[in-house]
Amino acid sequence: MTIAELPFRATTEQACDWLTQQTGMPWTLTSLIENGLTPYVWLDYDANYPELFGEANGGYPAPIFFEGDTQRLAAGSEDVLITITKDVYTIVTQLKPPGFRRALHELRFLKKDLERLANKLKREAQPQLQPVNIKEATESQKGINKEQVLMAFSSLVKIDLEQALDSGGGIFGDDGARVKGSAKKGKNKTVWNPITLALGLNDVYRVPMSRLTRAFNAHDFLDAWAADWNHTLALLGK
Repeated sequence: MTIAELPFRATTEQACDWLTQQTGMPWTLTSLIENGLTPYVWLDYDANYPELFGEANGGYPAPIFFEGDTQRLAAGSEDVLITITKDVYTIVTQLKPPGFRRALHELRFLKKDLERLANKLKREAQPQLQPVNIKEATESQKGINKEQVLMAFSSLVKIDLEQALDSGGGIFGDDGARVKGSAKKGKNKTVWNPITLALGLNDVYRVPMSRLTRAFNAHDFLDAWAADWNHTLALLGK
């Protein structure tokens, strides 16, 4: 199966077969999820959830991203259980218990997500000519904004991460994970170094490195940081 033949929304079998061709390694639903891919299920309009569908009266593809739901899939469940998803306007919504159940064959993976993962794995497989300097990576003058920080990391900690960001501190003292000088440009211009932030979340709040790695793999805006993150882990012996 070539890139052109990969459907816009691929079944689990199509996604695994295509990635196997691209990487030379076997793939399963579990490995898709462990590599940060988000499965989707098409939801037909349900009059019991008008707020979920908005004007999409024909239905829409709902993402399965809540850790409890994805872990259940990765563990080998016989069906799909969705307890939290995003509505048609991408607002996170908790479903009424017991949630939605769907058959495994209804799972779909986005073509763009599969291509991005394949490209990432190919880049990581290439020999690195120069070692990465952690200091240079963590002192980079680039960063991610508040919305991106919350999207990537808020679900990993029990603290109110948004409140911590709004407090004006660098999260871990002084500038901390905040890129030095960015706050001077205005509150909405403040950015944070995701690598420094992730290391702090591991050190202070004991967020497992594996979950932080999944965060780097799951978001397009962290693609530019993924290689530095993996090198940082290697240098730390993780």
